[in-house]
Amino acid sequence: MTGKKIQIVDDDQDLLRGLTTRLKANGYDVVTAADAISAIGVARNEAPDLVILDLGLPAGDGFLVLERMKGLPDLVAIPVIVLSARDPTGNKKRALEAGAIAFFQKPADNHEFLTAIRHALGETIALSTFLQT
Repeated sequence: MTGKKIQIVDDDQDLLRGLTTRLKANGYDVVTAADAISAIGVARNEAPDLVILDLGLPAGDGFLVLERMKGLPDLVAIPVIVLSARDPTGNKKRALEAGAIAFFQKPADNHEFLTAIRHALGETIALSTFLQT
């Protein structure tokens, strides 16, 4: 286990289950939130090392979550990767300007997505190990 905790914020239960399984298989602890309101509370309570954030959420969108996180001293340093079904035209730029470190459109390429996660967490691994995941 890496000991790193990742928070997934998405209202798609199938995606939550699949991504949780994949991340756990790669040694990460996972916590989840299914809407914009609970996302901030979970982040404050769980202190994740990384947040994977959808933009289309109930009770406010992902941009609201991102803006609030970047405005709170206890959450501002947590890296955020946006994973969204929304068209990246305009949304990618807005997400990066709001503080996200990467933007992926669903469905994301698994290897590229895991590489971005590992990079965000400051992890380095041998390429041969990565290709087996």
